[in-house]
Amino acid sequence: MEDAYARSVPEVLDFFGVEPSKGLTDSQVALHAKIYGRNELPEESRTPFWKLVLKQFDDLLVKILIAAAIVSFILTLINGETGLTAFVEPFVILLILAANAAVGVITETNAEKALEELRAYQAEVATVLRNGGFSILPATELVPGDIVEVTVGCKVPADMRMIEMLSDQLRVDQAILTGESSSAEKELESTVATNAVYQDKTNILFSGTVVVAGRGRAVVVGVGANTAMGSIRDSMLHTDDEATPLKKKLDEFGSFLAKVIAGICMLVWIVNIGHFRDPAHGGFFGGAIHYFKIAVALAVAAIPEGLPAVVTTCLALGTKRMARLNAIVRSLPSVETLGCTTVICSDKTGTLTTNMMSVSKICVLDSFHHGPLITEYSVSGTTYAPEGIIYDNNGLQLELPAKLPSLFHLAMCSALCNESVLQYNPDKACYEKIGESTEVALRVLAEKVGLPGFDSISSALNMLSKHERASYCNHYWENQFRKVSTLDFSRDRKMMSVLCIQKHTQIMFSKGAPESILSRCSHILCNDSGSTVLMSASIRDELESRFHSFAANETLRCLALAMKLIPMGQQSLSPHDEKDLTFIGLVGMLDPPREEVRNAMLSCMSAGIRVIVVTGDNKSTAESLCRKIGAFDHLEDFTGHSYTASEFEELPPLQQTLALQRMALFTRVEPSHKKMLVEALQHQNEVVAMTGDGVNDAPALKKADIGIAMGSGTAVAKSASDMVLADDNFASIVAAVAEGRAIYNNTKQFIRYMISSNIGEVVCIFVAAVLGIPDTLAPVQLLWVNLVTDGLPATAIGFNKQDSDVMKAKPRKINEAVVSGWLFFRYLVIGAYVGLATVAGFVWWFLYSDGGPKLPYRELMNFDTCPTRETTYPCTIFEDRHPSTVSMTVLVVVEMFNALNNLSENQSLLVIPPWSNMWLVGSIALTMLLHVLILYVPPLSILFSVTPLSWAEWKIVLYLSFPVIIIDEILKFFSRKSYGMRFGFRFRRNDLLPKSERHDK
Repeated sequence: MEDAYARSVPEVLDFFGVEPSKGLTDSQVALHAKIYGRNELPEESRTPFWKLVLKQFDDLLVKILIAAAIVSFILTLINGETGLTAFVEPFVILLILAANAAVGVITETNAEKALEELRAYQAEVATVLRNGGFSILPATELVPGDIVEVTVGCKVPADMRMIEMLSDQLRVDQAILTGESSSAEKELESTVATNAVYQDKTNILFSGTVVVAGRGRAVVVGVGANTAMGSIRDSMLHTDDEATPLKKKLDEFGSFLAKVIAGICMLVWIVNIGHFRDPAHGGFFGGAIHYFKIAVALAVAAIPEGLPAVVTTCLALGTKRMARLNAIVRSLPSVETLGCTTVICSDKTGTLTTNMMSVSKICVLDSFHHGPLITEYSVSGTTYAPEGIIYDNNGLQLELPAKLPSLFHLAMCSALCNESVLQYNPDKACYEKIGESTEVALRVLAEKVGLPGFDSISSALNMLSKHERASYCNHYWENQFRKVSTLDFSRDRKMMSVLCIQKHTQIMFSKGAPESILSRCSHILCNDSGSTVLMSASIRDELESRFHSFAANETLRCLALAMKLIPMGQQSLSPHDEKDLTFIGLVGMLDPPREEVRNAMLSCMSAGIRVIVVTGDNKSTAESLCRKIGAFDHLEDFTGHSYTASEFEELPPLQQTLALQRMALFTRVEPSHKKMLVEALQHQNEVVAMTGDGVNDAPALKKADIGIAMGSGTAVAKSASDMVLADDNFASIVAAVAEGRAIYNNTKQFIRYMISSNIGEVVCIFVAAVLGIPDTLAPVQLLWVNLVTDGLPATAIGFNKQDSDVMKAKPRKINEAVVSGWLFFRYLVIGAYVGLATVAGFVWWFLYSDGGPKLPYRELMNFDTCPTRETTYPCTIFEDRHPSTVSMTVLVVVEMFNALNNLSENQSLLVIPPWSNMWLVGSIALTMLLHVLILYVPPLSILFSVTPLSWAEWKIVLYLSFPVIIIDEILKFFSRKSYGMRFGFRFRRNDLLPKSERHDK
């Protein structure tokens, strides 16, 4: 029954055919169970493990690599090669791909846990009325029409419509659905609100929420998937994960690279058709296969095999740095996504605020003798920790607040007229509440006021352990007085009272709504003398004015406290005793904003990131909080910037689009609205980060580009998120964004480094093929360069220091190419030099080396016809391993110098020296050590077809390699002087790599 909240109690009972005094009969239960099903969330079909594994290989670059590995392996076997060398290349490629796939499978498996965690919020048992009698049954056996009794501490087992109130009030903590910090009061009357959200459905008990006060009966109107919890599950189930911006750019780069590779491979093969019939190849077919092997080697050279592993490693290193900032990353790709976030949709309660009610203002009568003088005190401290300072009107600290009579009695009343518990949790290292947030706030106030007596009481309290300090002052008052009777809060009185005895004195302490307490007060306590005076009309008017100011202007939740002497011997209280009270004071409390939030939000704005506060609270409360934060001071008026969910839904589509571009506050929302907001922003090509902590936030967290859960939040929210804030602090998001931007900059640097290196390898093979000289590098040598010599420095580039102005730049556009325009030209130049230097090393050995044959260049070009004609040299010199070793070493060393070029995109090595990143220096040293090992250790040199080099050969390697630094320094100089930008106008389009598609919807 979807509209039970709008129906009267008799209508709902008639709909299910149930009598409120007897409940359902067994036959009705069986019929309803058949119609509506079981009261449990259905199990979702899990993606088979083998499908998850195969999904990781659904990438064009990966498919090309696998094909290249298989073809290389087959051709090696066709040529009759056996042994370890035949398996090295395909084995290493597949090992890299398997490691990358494992990371992907683990990430996707974690995402499915959110749906499983949702089951933890289902109640296990329920007290049900059937066949005229109550019994405790498993909650899964409930059916619509069942009448269920709930009381304090009960977890609501299904969506239910209230039908009877068995206490003065019934309050439910439904924060997991609405995010509101205070409990919601339930009533019997039907709701007339149009487009009612959860907060408006005051007669509905929602599945998974907890009763915190009172007792009542309700009829089940929704079970299983047809509950509020079920709708959240369905929303999560139908939310597709978005590809991260970097993943999209890498996919585009892969498609672009695949086309280039295919074109160059075909070109090399076609260019050499004339050589197919050379006798050295054993015929046309043999020549075709030989040059096809060269084309495959070219593919291996062009594909950066180490890229997935290096990206994963760099992101993993970033997660460690972010963990130190209290941002725990659950999904590696989300690290980079933070860097291009354009909008942060921030939950209010618990993220911008502490989610802990705290007394911030106190109002008492200071003096009456010099004319009525009302004074206010402010209270610091924004958590449940009993740590805070009370300040007077002038902002001066009160050294001993308990010496002031009004504050003294205020603390006494707060401790005694209270049913909550404040305790210290050593496991979480924080103070926690049991009971109503407002009552716990009063307990904390009593601790801050302290105790009367010695001047050293403050320092003595600070010496207590945290467990003892939690309620030391409250326990003092509870030991001083004995509670005799309690008059519970009721909706008509809007107050509660307790009768306490101390020696020969009986005092009634009362607290409640200010209007109720004030109307029952005949006297008021003076703070200067401790005397009581008659409550005059002027004092009453002034107190009411302060109350309205607290509530309206500062949106504080106000309570008034009072007391009354009761004649000795009275053992119980009645509402008739709640008159002629003595007014003690007025307290204003709120869920306070975190102290760090203001600066964090200003940092977001300077970084070009818009913040939208999203909350289930009402509009005025949320707007007041935004003003307190101070980050929205630039908005003179919230008109056009603040919308409730229903107001936004009523706007025409065009106005909704405009509203989204200006929105700063979104109130009275429920789960579907949060997800809708994320989708709408993504349609406008925004990169959206969504924060949340409740079950209600899970669908939006899953849908957002990056979902950020609170460390104190629900397990469901954490499982649906990409990142968890250990300290629940919005400021940690800003620090994580800065880290994400730095990680992307470093990721971009090592991608560019690998591209330029691979361009060099392609140029090397292509030039050798065009010139008709022997193969300069074997495929296994190319693989060594790609995986080991490229991989280590590329990973170390990820340790480049964060730029000082990283949070002053606007977010990068989602369609920004990794390498574009002038920058791509720069790396073409570098790549071309790398390739030509490698070929030059090979040719040098044949033509000029003292250890080589010193052949004429023509002889080198006609190497393949050597067996068919007379020569002055043996044909076996073309099988010598020296020339390819020189080429391979040139390629390794030139790429080490090129790695130094990537310490910065445009800054000279004279400004950012190599030792600014010692990890890079260390990786270069380790890479060279590994390379020397394969040259001089016999088993490895045989495996990689290399041989030791002489000092003369090493000098040529250095001469050919070092100029890459000079070339890049010149190109960086032009970049800094903006010549690069002018050059970019010569291209018809801004970037040579394909632009990104519109944001996936």
